[in-house]
Amino acid sequence: MAQSIYITSAEGHSGKSSVALGVLDALSRATPRVGVFRPIARSTVERDYVLEMLLAHDGVDLDYDECVGVTYDDVRADADAALARIVERYKAVEAQCDAVVIIGSDFTDVGSPAELAYNARIAANLGAPVLLVVGGRAHQGLSEHLGASLPRTPDEMGQIASLALVEVVHERAEIFAVIANRVDPDALDETVAAVKAVADAQPLRTAAPGTGIPVWALPEDRFLIAPSVRGVLRSVDGELLKGDPELLTREVLGVVVAGMSMVNVLPRLTESAIVVIPADRTEVVLATLLANASGTFPSLAGIVLNGGFPLPETIDTLIDGLGSSLPIIATDLGTYETAVRIMNTRGRLAADSQRRYDTALAIFEKHVDISELTRTLGVARPSVVTPLMFEYALVERARSDKRRIVLPEGDDDRVLRAAATVLARGIADLTILGEEIEVRNRAIELGIDIRDAEVLSPFDAVHVAKFATEYERLRAHKGVTYSQAADTVTDASYFGTLMVHLGMADGMVSGAAHTTAHTIRPAFEIIKTRPGVSVVSSVFLMALADRVLVYGDCAVIPDPTSEQLADIAISSAETAEQFGIEPRVAMLSYSTGESGTGADVEKVRAATSLVRERAPELLVEGPIQYDAAADAAVAKAKMPDSDVAGRATVFVFPDLNTGNNTYKAVQRSAGAVAIGPILQGLNKPINDLSRGALVDDIVNTIAITAIQAQSEKGDAA
Repeated sequence: MAQSIYITSAEGHSGKSSVALGVLDALSRATPRVGVFRPIARSTVERDYVLEMLLAHDGVDLDYDECVGVTYDDVRADADAALARIVERYKAVEAQCDAVVIIGSDFTDVGSPAELAYNARIAANLGAPVLLVVGGRAHQGLSEHLGASLPRTPDEMGQIASLALVEVVHERAEIFAVIANRVDPDALDETVAAVKAVADAQPLRTAAPGTGIPVWALPEDRFLIAPSVRGVLRSVDGELLKGDPELLTREVLGVVVAGMSMVNVLPRLTESAIVVIPADRTEVVLATLLANASGTFPSLAGIVLNGGFPLPETIDTLIDGLGSSLPIIATDLGTYETAVRIMNTRGRLAADSQRRYDTALAIFEKHVDISELTRTLGVARPSVVTPLMFEYALVERARSDKRRIVLPEGDDDRVLRAAATVLARGIADLTILGEEIEVRNRAIELGIDIRDAEVLSPFDAVHVAKFATEYERLRAHKGVTYSQAADTVTDASYFGTLMVHLGMADGMVSGAAHTTAHTIRPAFEIIKTRPGVSVVSSVFLMALADRVLVYGDCAVIPDPTSEQLADIAISSAETAEQFGIEPRVAMLSYSTGESGTGADVEKVRAATSLVRERAPELLVEGPIQYDAAADAAVAKAKMPDSDVAGRATVFVFPDLNTGNNTYKAVQRSAGAVAIGPILQGLNKPINDLSRGALVDDIVNTIAITAIQAQSEKGDAA
């Protein structure tokens, strides 16, 4: 039976979806198969966006239709029959999972005791303890964001929690915990105390009898309640006339109604505002676009043209010529109706809104004791390690001792998005290379937060002079002059590598927009190899369904010699240890043991002897075929007395052709997650990205580089 948790609230707009995301993320770290279930779907007309967001999480592998119980109409028509159907549908999901996050209903925009009682009744029948979410504000929308409502006091939060707990107890549901959400940031401790006091005063059925229930408080965050430009587009029944569709995820923090002349509109523009302009006021439209592009005015979220007037052809052509990416939305509504609808637009936590997604997870991780949550729920860590669980372990290790990583490709949107996630989750400190105004403006346009990153121009005169002097010194034996060095170090890869070399950063991640050679050539020239290591090589961490293996070398050395293979094996074993993988090294060949001959086999045999000589403590076997290294049954037949055969964790390939093709075959055929390439053998960590890298790949590589830097610091100490 799966360990499940039922998340519900006493009213609408409590921020229940962000809590559900945090719980789901926490459970995905601790158990391989996590499910999501929505007893009553939010809408019968369109798909439930909360459920879709949770199903998009990497830890969930379920279809939308199987995760919905009943509709609103089903409950209203026959509540008992609906409950029976909910239980039946839930059991089908539970059978596939180790843990299930159940998200209570949102019948109407205004909650009622009857709604909470029905949710508690569902929870009791599903055998799932209730996580009660109490909202810190009564309403949600852009009008609230602009100060139309006040936060509740701790005493008010305690009173609401008390009434809600009575309803839950009355339906004989078990209480797991209470989260006070969207609380005044200055009153978190007082709110926890007030809610804890009323909870302890009531006779509750708890998940851990005799210990009381956990109470946590999450602070209000302006970006979590702010609507997106896409939300505004929906609210005004508009269409995207011009601009970058990717910028529709940006948050809207204000509204400017431009019903006046251009001169009077410009001083009223505010950061991340939507500007409402009658479509026939073309001079105001052009002035607003120019102000947004100028850098001397606030960066806007978008423009809404109301009234239904088409833009004149000449104005349309002129706007196209400006090359602005700012979203321009057209609506047939009048000015007043447009403004009212925008003000009433509510923020939605959705998977495509990266800033809100990252912010919600970061707040949850900071203010909720994840260990206590999973322990109280009874979720024990399994012996298997899924790719997602391994990625979480990387993140946890990286942020346990933060390092500074330099990202040379500040003009790549993927890098900026990854940087925002890294900063929000506290994985590493970052320096991004690029022109500061351009980098920060692009981040604002994308609706992501990189305020905590250092942004440094590779043409900064002071740094160029310093780096050129050092590069001239390092390459003097090659005849490099100061003038040549000054020109070379403005290349972002050289600039970033010199930052690492001089201790201004602990590691570098590049390659999203550059070749591998462009990324690692400066490292060969400047960072150089570690003592006792003759070559730089690479590994991939291959996250299979239940374990993580190390493959090397799959990216750097085309045809290694025996000595180089030995270096690769020893470096790969050290890398495995860095990431918590016990190294058992298989030196791969087309022959196992003494059964084969030939130059290729002899090369591997010689390399294996060198490894045993240089690292006698290391478990190594070779030459050995892949099946004998990985499969216990084959190993029993071919090498029954080996400590490595059938249990290998580090696979060293005889050449790049074999290694590169094997890792890609396993990645595609077995559905493994290939994390890397991770460069090894350098004095300081420099890592290369695939030019097709996704945002998650970049985040993982930054975490890996930070962990390598931790080890380097430890070695230095």
